[in-house]
Amino acid sequence: MTLTLEMINAAARARKPLADRAPAVAAFIKSKQNPDGGFAGRAADSDLYYTVFATESLITINADIPKPQIAEYLSTFGSGHTLDLVHLASLIRCWSNIEPPELLKMRTQLVTHLQTFRSNDGGFNISPASESGTVYASFLALAAYQDLRLAIPDPASVIASIESLKTDAASYSNDPRIPAGSVPATAAALVTLHYLRAPIDNSSAKGLLSCHHKEGGFAILPNAPVPDLLSTATALHALATVGIDLAPIKSPCRDFVESLYDPAGAFCASRLDKHPDCEYTYYGLLALGHLAE
Repeated sequence: MTLTLEMINAAARARKPLADRAPAVAAFIKSKQNPDGGFAGRAADSDLYYTVFATESLITINADIPKPQIAEYLSTFGSGHTLDLVHLASLIRCWSNIEPPELLKMRTQLVTHLQTFRSNDGGFNISPASESGTVYASFLALAAYQDLRLAIPDPASVIASIESLKTDAASYSNDPRIPAGSVPATAAALVTLHYLRAPIDNSSAKGLLSCHHKEGGFAILPNAPVPDLLSTATALHALATVGIDLAPIKSPCRDFVESLYDPAGAFCASRLDKHPDCEYTYYGLLALGHLAE
């Protein structure tokens, strides 16, 4: 099981709580597809990053996927040699989701470019030739290698890079210059370490639970004023991945996630951001999947 497939399988369990809203979700996602085959985010133009979330949302709810149109859009990026890591990983993940032969044909070129984001400490960074890695970049790189059906080279160095970002509180920071950990970084660290078969510090899972907010979801930091859907979905996924029982927090988390559902068939980021998009719709599905009975 790959990182990507496990998230899709978890999100697919949202079909039951979603029930008769699934057609509305599919309609919302498809409304974001542009004539070039890609999907829009907050802006009108197609974006590889949002195309990942759109495609995987459609897979999750078992909706029809316009694979030929998506493939036509992806083909415009060739082997991705001009892309940054976020969009390179998105290109690989999109190709993997629609399972074309082109992915394996381009594998050598894709890996060559992927390796340029390896940092000097053995991890990965969004910027090439960086001194140290970040949790998010290592998460993206591992997912990309798995999507390419390859083992990530020198996993021990990736583990060491991630562990260097652990804070005193056993949470993880996304950057060595940031002393405080965050929920998305800690969640990404735990999931990546799990797939690299590294030991998991139980105090890190407890640190995630300490960010469970009184409003029901998870906040990015223990003292953050409001919970958000990104933190909630990633925390739930990480906790489930490392074997933490979610039963005690399921009901308030479910209420929180449902409060962010927009009648248009999508999810919003938080109660302060009422602009639904493909990314947060996917996170809504992922969260509901983990909260399903």
